[in-house]
Formats: sequence, structure tokens, C-alpha cells
Amino acid sequence: MVDVAAIFKAYDVRGVVPDELDESVARATGAALVEVLDVLSGPGAVVIGYDMRPSSPGLAAAFAEGVTSAGADVIDIGLASTDMLYFASGRLQLPGAMFTASHNPAKYNGIKMCRAGASPVGAESGLRDIEDLVAKSLVDGIATVAAPGKVTHKDMLTAYADYMHELVDLSGIRPLKVVVDAGNGMGGHTVPAVFATGPVQIVPLYFELDGNFPNHEANPLDPKNLVDLQAKVRETGADLGLAFDGDADRCFVVDEKGAPISPSAVTGAVAVRELAKHPGSAVIHNLITSKAVPELITEHGGTPVRTRVGHSFIKQKMAETDAVFGGEHSAHYYFRDFWRADTGMLAALHVLAALGEQDKPASELFAVYERYVASGEINSRVDDAAATVAAIEDTYGDRDGITVDHLDGLTVDAGQWWFNVRASNTEPLLRLNVEAADAATMERVRDEVLALITGAPK
Repeated sequence: MVDVAAIFKAYDVRGVVPDELDESVARATGAALVEVLDVLSGPGAVVIGYDMRPSSPGLAAAFAEGVTSAGADVIDIGLASTDMLYFASGRLQLPGAMFTASHNPAKYNGIKMCRAGASPVGAESGLRDIEDLVAKSLVDGIATVAAPGKVTHKDMLTAYADYMHELVDLSGIRPLKVVVDAGNGMGGHTVPAVFATGPVQIVPLYFELDGNFPNHEANPLDPKNLVDLQAKVRETGADLGLAFDGDADRCFVVDEKGAPISPSAVTGAVAVRELAKHPGSAVIHNLITSKAVPELITEHGGTPVRTRVGHSFIKQKMAETDAVFGGEHSAHYYFRDFWRADTGMLAALHVLAALGEQDKPASELFAVYERYVASGEINSRVDDAAATVAAIEDTYGDRDGITVDHLDGLTVDAGQWWFNVRASNTEPLLRLNVEAADAATMERVRDEVLALITGAPK
């Protein structure tokens, strides 16, 4: 018996293939999505894309069978990045499903689903209902209709690339040499299309689509997966380096010296650019981004809006505030002009435009956005996350000059330093982020909090 609840966790559907997420689950999920999103009385079709993992085409085909068996049509866009699927959902105004496990190892796969216009399907907005229907269907079978839908194949890559250039025009920037590490993921499919012409010379690394990831994991958040990019940037004298994750919806940046530029600095830089076009707008940032981000937003006439971590929360708050842009510490970047969805490619174009519109090297340009010292996210395994967080609050909560909030886990702010500790949605982990005005203070606070975490009862 498949444990459906184990697969439908957090805000997407992910499991080991084929032990958890197999074609029967995908087929049942396609049929359930049609019912829960009321596709037949609305748009009448679902758009589907998939990444380069060996299991993705079969899972996508099974999902399409589920959709058509329920009477809805399928628009199959084939190989795609996740943000290309969001583009198709927005441009065609159809609900969508993307088959990918993002940055995870090859043995995993998953489904990222959205409503028409790339609106999220979260735990409270349909995902749990889909889960319940899938569990029922795996026992009772999928109900079919007399007139099944049909599958149509549609190429969206050129339209996706054209739309990117409508949003950020690079034609007037100075020539740039940029190393791009696609990690054998979907960046190897989308980057050549987006940069087919123009002043940016791409030096490709690992553009061959290979879901077994023969060179390194397609997870640029782990520093060891940036080593090849950093070396190639220095070797070629490039102006910048970009690294995409497996489904190419996130983009990480290194400067001309190979030094990483933090996602918070990218968020700040893009926010400044978007506020120049849309003065006075709201800009979203999650509570793990650097304090420099809300400072920069305010300094440039915008309204910073702080949210919980996660795409469903970001997209909801963007809709509520009509925010022009949103950024997360994990290198997810959301744009109002992109149906409030996240796209690493559009963020990369903004970074290239910012660099190419002036003469400074990337290290100097982005230094103004790096105001503080951050620990990065540190994960620790704990048995009782709630008790550990409570003990940390007891330690810090009564100190003078300390403020505490519980927007997402526990945030403790002392002015010159702050930290957040929150439980993982899917694993017995606590995630710690610390930031301070200088390295010594950050390290002191980091080590104090880690001592409380590692000293918690096991």
C-alpha cells in the first residue's frame, strides 16, 4: 500500500521513484487535480512539463492519462524548467503540473502543481484535497468519463525566451562574458534559447541534460557544487558566474573573483531596479533574508513586507499587497510581471543588466548590497524541535534590548545581531540562520545557539 501522505508533504509532491512516487500515483494525481481545481467547468485543460530525470517522461505521461481520463485536455510542453511551466500556465491561463525534484538527487522525483496563471496549490488551497482523492483512487480506482480529453504538444521555449527579453532588455549593455553551470539540469535547455543573441557571451558548464547528475548535484545552495563554476570564472576571466539548480527555477551568482554573491544581495539589487520602474511599490522578503534588504527597499522609496519562508506565503502576500517583487534567502525570486511566480532566469537577467549598465566589476557593484555577515542556513537534527525552540526562547527572551517574534519559528533580534530558528516541515531538523554587523559577533551568537541546539535532550 502506497503511503500517499508521505509523498504529499510540505508544499509539493515528492518521493523516491518508483518506491513512493510511481506512475499509478501520478495517474491518480492527474485525475484528482481535474476534480479539485474544477478544470472541466473552467479552462478545460492542464499544461504539463517535465525535467531531464529518467523517470520524468513516464510520470508526466501517466499524469496526462489521469487528466484525460477525467475528461480534460492536456497541453504537453515537453522538456521545461519550472519557471517555463509557470510561464506556460500564465500565458495560456491553465493550471499546470511540472515533473521535477528540483535540486534533489536522481532517485527522487516530484510534481509541482499550480492553478491557472501560475497561482500556487498549497496545503490549504487544494493540495490536501488532492492527496485525499489520490489515496481513495489508489484503493477504489480512478473514475473515468465517457469522453476522455486529448493531448496536444506545444513548444513554448521560444515564447518563454522572448518574454524574458520583453521584461529585461540586455541589448544596450556592455559586452559580458558569463560562465553558466547548468549542473546537467534544465538550464542546459533554457539558457541557450534565452542567450541565443545579444551582448552576453556564455561559457557553458555541464549543459548536457542528464538526470543522473554525473558532475555534481544540481544544488548550488551547497558550496561544494559551486567549485567548478568558481574555477571556470577565474580561468576564463569572466565577468560573472551563474549556477542554476536542477529545474532551473533558482539562480546563484558568483562575482569575477569567484566569490558567491548572496541571494539577499541579489534580492536587494533587483528590488532597487524594480522600484526604479515602479516607485513606491511593496517588495516582499522572507524573514531569513538580510536586514539589508528591507533597509534598501525603504531607502529607495518602497515598502518592505516581511513574510514566512515558502512560495505559497510569498505569492499570497504578493497578491494581497500588489508587490512588484519578492526574494528569498534560498534564491527564489518572484515577479509581479511573471504572474507572481518565481524565476531564476529573470533574476539572472536583472543581475546582468545591473552589471552591464555600468563599468564596475561585479565584486564592487554588489558590495553595496552586502552590509552584514550571515551564517547561512545550518541544519541540526533534533528529536523534539518544539522543546528545543522553547529552551532557546527561555534563554534569550528576557534579556534587555531583545525582541522576539514567532512569524515563522522563533526570531530573536538584538539590533546588532539577530537569529531565526525554525523546524523543517519534512525532517527532524532545526534550521538556524544568524546575521550580525561583524563576523566575530555572528560567530559568537551562532555558536551560543548551536550549543543550545546540540545540547538539547536526544
